[in-house]
Amino acid sequence: MSAEKPVLYSYCFSSCSWRVRIALGLKKIPYEIKALSLTKTDAEHCYTNEYRELNPMQQVPTLHIDGQTLCDSVAIMHYLEETRPEHPLLPKDPIKRAKVREIVEIICSGIQPLQNTGVMDHVGKETNVEWAQHWISRGFQGLEKVLSASAGKYCVDDEITMADCCLVPQVFNARIYKVDLSPYPTLLRIDEALAKNPIIIDCHPKNQPDYAEHNK
Repeated sequence: MSAEKPVLYSYCFSSCSWRVRIALGLKKIPYEIKALSLTKTDAEHCYTNEYRELNPMQQVPTLHIDGQTLCDSVAIMHYLEETRPEHPLLPKDPIKRAKVREIVEIICSGIQPLQNTGVMDHVGKETNVEWAQHWISRGFQGLEKVLSASAGKYCVDDEITMADCCLVPQVFNARIYKVDLSPYPTLLRIDEALAKNPIIIDCHPKNQPDYAEHNK
């Protein structure tokens, strides 16, 4: 593995960037942040030819690590787990590992993509809040049922895993779109526990270098 510090191309409010920030922090991997915008083209942003060479989808995150460039948040988290197994984010038990992966996919494939920046721009301002509320609520109905069977203190038993890295940003987004979270008590309980973790606090958008620029 390279001794060079990894560089994370990140946008403070990006769910995908946020889950990788949490994973890097929990695994105690020092890294540098290169802040990019998904919403403003008067700041450094994702829509340049230069950035397309790093990430053909022109999205975030992108992680440059070990002389390689990785462009998908879930792939990045698994790479970190496989190459830096200290402070694991997957349980040893194969059933529990599968359950973590299941929750990760529910969030990262079944919920978050339906309310990401590109989709919301396409849906349009007149209906995008209603759209987000519908799809997040629909996803959370299923997720709550899964968590009610798998959770201890966190998503799967009592250790923080990749599933928790993904849950935190998704609950934040639900609150942004004023989703009624009262039907999801297990989800809320886990999120409340995770919100007390100092590493997760450090990864919050308001603690990122580009927050002030994008919170004007």
